[in-house]
Amino acid sequence: MNKKRIPWDQYFMAQAKLLSLRSTCERLAVGAILVRDNRIIAGGYNGAVSGDSHCIDDGCYVVDNHCVRTIHAEMNAILQCAKFGVNTDGAEIYVTHFPCLQCTKMILQAGITKINYLSDYRNDSYAEKLFKLKNIELNQVKLDPTHFDGFSFSG
Repeated sequence: MNKKRIPWDQYFMAQAKLLSLRSTCERLAVGAILVRDNRIIAGGYNGAVSGDSHCIDDGCYVVDNHCVRTIHAEMNAILQCAKFGVNTDGAEIYVTHFPCLQCTKMILQAGITKINYLSDYRNDSYAEKLFKLKNIELNQVKLDPTHFDGFSFSG
């Protein structure tokens, strides 16, 4: 049987989707993977600051319709690079949901050149304008279920 390999964009998006399972947010589980030269350099999911209560434990801390307790997945991935001295310039990001405006600005300032996302989610028109201004490539990834047929986590 000659099976086709999973394309890179679907492979990295599947990694982001898997990472989203670590999310501690009750409202939306998001995962993000930073990639350079087809290598994962960092990952993040949305959740509370280390040591603080998590939304799954104490509920969301909502102010103006936003959970202020949660650090977004994109921010966690970029902060991981900052913490461990990993360069983000020229990297691309795979994120399960279209980035919010604040994450968009952070992604641009970090020098990330391509945004791969799985799902549209409250796409901000100003974020889209900034992506165009900075010539950032946007790519909505579609996961092909045939690459996951028979996939099992058991031994």
